[in-house]
Amino acid sequence: MPPGTGDVQLSVSQNIPISGAVIVSTPQDIALMDARKGAEMFRKVHVPVLGLVQNMSVFQCPKCKHRTHIFGADGARRLARTLDLDVLGDIPLHLNIRETSDTGQPIVFSQPESDEMKKQRFIYSEELSKTVLQAISPHSLDT
Repeated sequence: MPPGTGDVQLSVSQNIPISGAVIVSTPQDIALMDARKGAEMFRKVHVPVLGLVQNMSVFQCPKCKHRTHIFGADGARRLARTLDLDVLGDIPLHLNIRETSDTGQPIVFSQPESDEMKKQRFIYSEELSKTVLQAISPHSLDT
């Protein structure tokens, strides 16, 4: 869902069965305020918050390889500690991710073996799977 805790987000979370939520935020303070509100909203409507992903965490110059935290360093990690959430991973600010998304061919499909996708695949597979298994109760699998 888009950021925020407005009527749309609240209605969706109350009317559609949601197994869990992953909060994604940039490290900026203003974005973290929305992320906190989102996590609190999901908890109020009894949707498990599975963890937090820090988006646009760092920029690495393609020429000199210098790393810069354009939007701040580790803001989402600090929020995760405050909310007692796992950090599922970091997604860097990378031109390739933006370019492939802008063409309608996200990197997950267009360049599945790229370094950028390998970082995202790790977030989606290993960490998230572990967190999901910990979050769901054995009774939720019974039908």
